[in-house]
Amino acid sequence: MSLLKLFSGPSPEKLEQKGDTLFEAGLWGLAKLEYERALHKLEKQAGQGNDHRQQLSAKILKTREALAQEHRQTAVDLMDGGYFDDAKDMIVLAMEVSADESFRKELKQELEALETQQKQENDAALPDPFYGLAADEGEEEPPPESSEDEAFYALLSTLPDEVQDVYLEYGEEFKIGYLALNNGDFQTAAESLSRAMDENPHPESYIPLELAAAYMNLERSAEAQDLLENFRKHHPKALPAYQLLCEIYWDQKNFHEADTLLESVPHEFAESLAIVLLKGETIFQAGNFEAAGDFYRNVLDTYGWDDTVARELAKACEVQGEPDRARDIYKEIMDRCNSCRSRIDPEVKHKYAELCFAAGMASTDILETYLSLAREIPGNAALYFDRISRIYTDQGNSSEAERFRAFSARARAEQEE
Repeated sequence: MSLLKLFSGPSPEKLEQKGDTLFEAGLWGLAKLEYERALHKLEKQAGQGNDHRQQLSAKILKTREALAQEHRQTAVDLMDGGYFDDAKDMIVLAMEVSADESFRKELKQELEALETQQKQENDAALPDPFYGLAADEGEEEPPPESSEDEAFYALLSTLPDEVQDVYLEYGEEFKIGYLALNNGDFQTAAESLSRAMDENPHPESYIPLELAAAYMNLERSAEAQDLLENFRKHHPKALPAYQLLCEIYWDQKNFHEADTLLESVPHEFAESLAIVLLKGETIFQAGNFEAAGDFYRNVLDTYGWDDTVARELAKACEVQGEPDRARDIYKEIMDRCNSCRSRIDPEVKHKYAELCFAAGMASTDILETYLSLAREIPGNAALYFDRISRIYTDQGNSSEAERFRAFSARARAEQEE
């Protein structure tokens, strides 16, 4: 759970030392971030010579190449498991990270070979109802997972440096509970975090924030509320506490209390995206859908485009009975992602495709969107194949319609098993 940066942060030397430790541990991505932060801070300091900057630049380059090699190996592992799209993404990422032209040329050749191999395997697998999405021999092995320590460090990397240091000092029980919380094992999280809080009883501890999140997922909201309200007294600038408290107040239909809470946010954070979204969601949760839509439109008009705010506006449009407007917003989000080559959230694609289908749209693009969704959200494959079958029916292609109708029936039967 990411906390707002509350401190000025360590010196370039400390950041560089941390980067060295991460580099020696083989955590190239995290090391690169620390070196870049060190260089950024160093460049802001007056009177600094070029030697230290050159040293940091060289370390950044070294970590980039190590990271690129790691991405390449990950791509190989993903290919072995049949995860071709993910493998392509990792090769592209390696190409973007590396500054070695000869290595980038090798990666480009590997990418072209992978695309050819994928096409050949997809063509050979056409009779398979899942277009290569499921193997006849059983479930595929999942992509390689990080070690427990690496996963813990990766989660901590999203926190301010001083908070990271504190979390590292909380001990083994905290680590177990924190990982369990982020993995969705809320009972284990609650038990371990509770023990960690007993072991670290300092009133300014951050453990109550994490324990409250576990309690909320276990529907122990009263205990979570007590923890959060006390925590906020010691950490009034910790925005995640406002998020969790708002969720409790929404469940209680106590919207006035939520408004009062958000008005108490320190002035410098009152217009932050996190608080803006909480204010809009409070209006929405209270059932004032038109007012929520107006609120989000005003935010976009005032501050410019933001995908998250746009999604909330689309949600409000759907509830107000404006599906065309909602569909246009989802389409704009997807177009913007495509223009900057960023990944489109499958949920956005799902919303867009479903609104198009409801409007009777039956283009090839919608077919491709549903096929893509069947790979990205296999739990909904039966629905997506049914949609494809109906679109083919509308197009007069009865053979393809029947084929995908059978795919949908098979997917539904396998889900029921």
